[in-house]
Amino acid sequence: MAETALRTTTAPASALAAPASAPAATTATAAAAPATGPAIRRLAAARRPAPHRAPTGRAVAPRHPRAACDDGDLAARFALRLVEVLSGLRPIGQLARHTTHDGYRLLARLAGQGPLRRPGQPQRPRLARVHESAPAAGVLEVCVRVESGERHHMVAFRLERHRRTEQWQLAAVEAR
Repeated sequence: MAETALRTTTAPASALAAPASAPAATTATAAAAPATGPAIRRLAAARRPAPHRAPTGRAVAPRHPRAACDDGDLAARFALRLVEVLSGLRPIGQLARHTTHDGYRLLARLAGQGPLRRPGQPQRPRLARVHESAPAAGVLEVCVRVESGERHHMVAFRLERHRRTEQWQLAAVEAR
């Protein structure tokens, strides 16, 4: 194979300078002006994300991240995260945006006591049975039995739906 050498040439500084007859302002604005034309429009179009296409080929609107989350398994999903916080497997800050102010104070006090924390190596607790009740619209009360080794615990909590954001938030929690 023949090697090709890459050559660079430099032009003398006098060749790069603007002609003496051209004003300096015109040269500066010409260099700073954005290039336009069909090539630029093609580049801009290539940067735009393509619309999501369904398997059938038709364009569909992107879904909301929580669109797949239904309220059917909300109690069990929230109970698991809450039990992980109470057992020390998950930091309490991960539930901060899902709690009311009073609920966070209760959770912080309870997590500090560590009712589900076992001495030694942390063991992942298992949710045995989740009971839920809706005493009013926008309110969900949940009781869950937690198996942690040979010990069993009960955790009860109340979720309330926020009026403006429609997000479920922890309002009260108790563990024994």
